[in-house]
Amino acid sequence: MSESFSGEPFSDNRAKNRFELAVGGQTVFADYRRSGGTLLISYVEAPPSLRGTGAAGRLMEGVMGQARAEGLKVVPVCSYAALWIQRHKQHADLLA
Repeated sequence: MSESFSGEPFSDNRAKNRFELAVGGQTVFADYRRSGGTLLISYVEAPPSLRGTGAAGRLMEGVMGQARAEGLKVVPVCSYAALWIQRHKQHADLLA
């Protein structure tokens, strides 16, 4: 699945088990593992030049939207993902 999110292409790269957001020729990504009705987010990475720009947060919005669309619960193993969800209470209902 590929869609435009905030004008940036967001996709689920199932071959690599990661969500990707293309930003200015670079890729922000979140590694995941699906297990039944659960989506475990194990790692979120932004290239150094994109850190602090909100790119990883836009990626996380896409991840949560994807989880909601698929009816999945989220387990944020990655500390960034866990803190992001904690700060964005509108997604708390997706926590496993």
